Amino acid sequence: MARTNDSDHFPTQQELKELAGRLVAGQTTMTLATAKGDEAWAAPVYYVYVKSAFYFLSSPSSRHIKETLHSGQASATLYASASTWTEIRGLQMTGCIRAADGKFEAMQVLREYLKKYPFTKDFFKKNVAPDLKMLSERFGVKLYKFIPTLVYYLDNQIQFAFRAEVQF
Repeated sequence: MARTNDSDHFPTQQELKELAGRLVAGQTTMTLATAKGDEAWAAPVYYVYVKSAFYFLSSPSSRHIKETLHSGQASATLYASASTWTEIRGLQMTGCIRAADGKFEAMQVLREYLKKYPFTKDFFKKNVAPDLKMLSERFGVKLYKFIPTLVYYLDNQIQFAFRAEVQF
């Protein structure tokens, strides 16, 4: 699909899904946003996308975790680096954050995390299989997942202020 600022062609839902998928696969961090009372908060996290959720490691005592578990709501954004306004493209999402409690789920996500972020292998002892429990004990982190309920893909390369809901 050719993408220009003056194009009359707008992406189909399938094309949006592909564009969003490539964006998610090509980025490393997303910013989570939470609020409590009249104060908002944002926190960047490394993520892996597995089975319709964005998984990340975080301290249970961190502000974004405490606030979202209390309110049941969170927002997230991820975007590609851009040096001009015409290059801006990203995702805006609303949803919730939950602890990733399943052992099989955690093993699968940890495997994907180690693939995406090879430097994290240094966190584990040599000749010992990576284990989320050890990671939790050593760094005080737990595995969480952001589950989006509404996702918008935005892309100024398609058209200035282009924004469309995407299902993926």
